Amino acid sequence: MNAFLSLRLSCVLGLFAFGSQLVAGQELLSASRFVIENDEPADTLGQETKPVQTQVSAGVDASKSKDEKKKGEKRGSFVIAPIPISNPALGSGIVPVVAFIFPITKSDKISPPSVVGTGGLITDNGSRAFALAAQLYFKQNTYKSTAIYARGNLNYDLYGTGVDEGLKLPLIQTGSVFHAEFLRRIVWKFFLGPRFSIGSSLITVAESDAKFAQPPPDIGLTTKLTALGVRLTRDTSPNRFYPTSGTYFTFTSDFYSPALGSKYTLQSYTGSFNKYWKIGERQVLAYDAYGCATGGKPPFYMNCIYGSGNELRGYVAGKYFDRYMATTQIEERVALPYRLGFVAFGGIGEAIPGGDELLFKHNEFLPAGGVGLRLLLSKAYHVNLRSDFAWGKDGHTFILGIGEAF
Repeated sequence: MNAFLSLRLSCVLGLFAFGSQLVAGQELLSASRFVIENDEPADTLGQETKPVQTQVSAGVDASKSKDEKKKGEKRGSFVIAPIPISNPALGSGIVPVVAFIFPITKSDKISPPSVVGTGGLITDNGSRAFALAAQLYFKQNTYKSTAIYARGNLNYDLYGTGVDEGLKLPLIQTGSVFHAEFLRRIVWKFFLGPRFSIGSSLITVAESDAKFAQPPPDIGLTTKLTALGVRLTRDTSPNRFYPTSGTYFTFTSDFYSPALGSKYTLQSYTGSFNKYWKIGERQVLAYDAYGCATGGKPPFYMNCIYGSGNELRGYVAGKYFDRYMATTQIEERVALPYRLGFVAFGGIGEAIPGGDELLFKHNEFLPAGGVGLRLLLSKAYHVNLRSDFAWGKDGHTFILGIGEAF
């Protein structure tokens, strides 16, 4: 599971599909978490690990009184980290992060540590963005809340279909988005709660000498989107940064309406299920199934976009997108000596039109496969720097990021 997705904040730039899946806010909080832990080595690189306490001792002498020790304890830790990224749609660059990790209540030993922070995005194709984010866990892990604000411009290509096949349109999408959700644990480790998103977007065509695909509607117009939704999620994995067993499930639904101030009326649904098996001390087999559906009359960037996340790797976002999408993939992960790791993965999926064309057609399946290398950044959390080389039906991609793909 992607490091930030493993914290289940997959909606970071949720209104704009390219932003929500590709921009660095997706990894802002999770990437910051691994920097402050006690980096004591595990017995083996493949063993399950548990996050250590984020409270840091001030180094007080044992002879000091309890009151003096209490005064010397720090509430949390600051993190400053530049995170490299490489994405086939947005290019290569860095994500500078500043975050503060802390427990809401020192007496709460069950809730994961909370995080507040800010991050940016700078890539070689001209994309620029920044985000402010917070994820809070409290009351013995009964509640968790998320709030994210992001603003910037994303430069990417929109590929043509039909008569425009082989052509692409370079776009610049500028905008801002605010997203918040509040979840409560109900039964059997399920969390359920409402979501809210609001944002605006302006799309313009970048200057280029290439032949263009047909421009989509709303070029040069500012579009506002507002949604109310709900999320249901359940995570039984022992370590969300490197799951070795258990399952992960999430389902989200968002409803956009002019009654809320949205320009478009549409519905967006996403769901995923992950399963993990530990094989020996150093191997993990991971399975992922993902589905997406869009109803109403969405702008093109609110459709299900193939390759925009990690379903599936091997495709450039913007080439295949439609009303529905379904993917399935499997990955073998092997922890090696010297903080290294290796993965091999493969899968298949399809971007599916709506209406009467809602049929799986064998010749329209989009398979993918590849291999990747891992560098262990944290032994205590088992957080990896991920580099994946993937091949799709008509090309290949290289992706660099923090945490596992799913």
